[in-house]
Amino acid sequence: MVTAIARIEIGLDGSRSLKDKRQILRSIVERTRVRFQVAVAEVEDQDLWQRAVIGVACVSANGHHAHEVMQKVVDFITTANPEAEVLDSVIELVEPF
Repeated sequence: MVTAIARIEIGLDGSRSLKDKRQILRSIVERTRVRFQVAVAEVEDQDLWQRAVIGVACVSANGHHAHEVMQKVVDFITTANPEAEVLDSVIELVEPF
């Protein structure tokens, strides 16, 4: 069993308020969750208007598959919304024991 986690920093230059930010993020989070069957949440910078950090996690029997899913998630978020720009992403694989 392998757990893959990703930390994705997003710039939201078009956001003018926390309400705008929440609307954009809600769309990205829900579409990512449904499309890839992964856990997704905003994990940092909740009070900043033009920046967000999303955490994504998935569990798989195969490390290659888990990394591939995370890379597809990052690619999807990169193209999911023209108002959101992926500034940085880090993918880690965690193997227990």
